Amino acid sequence: MSMLLIRHVRPMGAAPADVLVQDGRIAALGPALHAAAGCAVEEGGGALLLPGLVEGHTHLDKTLWGMDWYHNEVGTRLIDRIDNERAFRQASGHDAAAQSLALARAFLARGTTRLRTHVDIDTQAGLRHLEGVLQTRDTMQALQQIQIVAFPQSGLLGRPGTAELLDQAIARGADVLGGLDPCAIDGDPVRSLDALFAIAERRGCPLDIHLHEPGAMGAFSLDLILARTAALGMQGKVAISHGFCLGDLPERECEALLARMAALGVVLVTSAPPSRSVPPLMACRRAGVTVLGGNDGIRDTWTPYGSPDMLERAMLIGLRYNLRRDDEIEVALDCVTHAGARSLRFEAYGLAPDCRADLVLVDAQTVAEAVVARPVRRLVVAGGRIVARDGALLSDAVPV
Repeated sequence: MSMLLIRHVRPMGAAPADVLVQDGRIAALGPALHAAAGCAVEEGGGALLLPGLVEGHTHLDKTLWGMDWYHNEVGTRLIDRIDNERAFRQASGHDAAAQSLALARAFLARGTTRLRTHVDIDTQAGLRHLEGVLQTRDTMQALQQIQIVAFPQSGLLGRPGTAELLDQAIARGADVLGGLDPCAIDGDPVRSLDALFAIAERRGCPLDIHLHEPGAMGAFSLDLILARTAALGMQGKVAISHGFCLGDLPERECEALLARMAALGVVLVTSAPPSRSVPPLMACRRAGVTVLGGNDGIRDTWTPYGSPDMLERAMLIGLRYNLRRDDEIEVALDCVTHAGARSLRFEAYGLAPDCRADLVLVDAQTVAEAVVARPVRRLVVAGGRIVARDGALLSDAVPV
């Protein structure tokens, strides 16, 4: 039986308490807890205690994290970036196993213990990138829970055989089926979504659909997605990533779509980019639509930006949505903690007895300060094990 007692911490800024961890779970949380014989003890020193952070949308397989700088000269269209990336990965022999592990470890050092990653599936690479990320998931499974989305980055219809590969990817171990812009990329939204939902229905898996399409085009695709979600009884099993169109629409049209999304349990994932329209965060929450946060790509052929730090992503969400009050900034943190865990169905999450002991200690007075200042993680506990101190992974605790 493994036991750990962390003394004098402030859960989400509340009154000081101790946290007792036993066999990877929170056994108790309260003042002046007793440390039994053989129990390891850590002094929290009044630090702010957060639950493990949640990354709702990233691309572990694509990253160039830790590699030489990539000189980016790609064109401005979405298809330019898709084609450029596919060519680069083919020519360079990009190692999705090594790179996804490097980025997963960097996430863990900064307190992210649960994440969802999209992995490219196409007729050129087949399941090669998936196999690499499956290795990373297996390597990190005791410390970091990783959901894998089988994602048709080059589209579903334009490359015959993609649908069959997606089906194989779910059979091989991917958790979620991904989709992409049924109008703008596939050019036939009805046939594209019919094929996508058919796989999801057959495999009984959830969906996470990239929807970059703007304005009326995106609203049309979203309407088709919601209609199929209702018809196939997939309530609570569909996520829309990006959903830029919701930031373009007139208020009444947006509200009508949000009401349908809320009724169907369709969630929104945002990276809060500064260069695109974004779904209205507070309107989404008022309508009952859960919004969670993610980085999207990090240091890849698409973008030189990004960092595996979900407190930074929460700060960027706060900036994009002009969240200034402390209670508003707490909403930004919710996007990368409880809202993320709840909408992606990560179980046993939080700071309560019987939750998985995924804990992050930072030197901050309040939750708002933690988001704004993004302090170095003083301590990271994953599955009841101390895995990082002062921002650095412990070599004897984390697989390489």
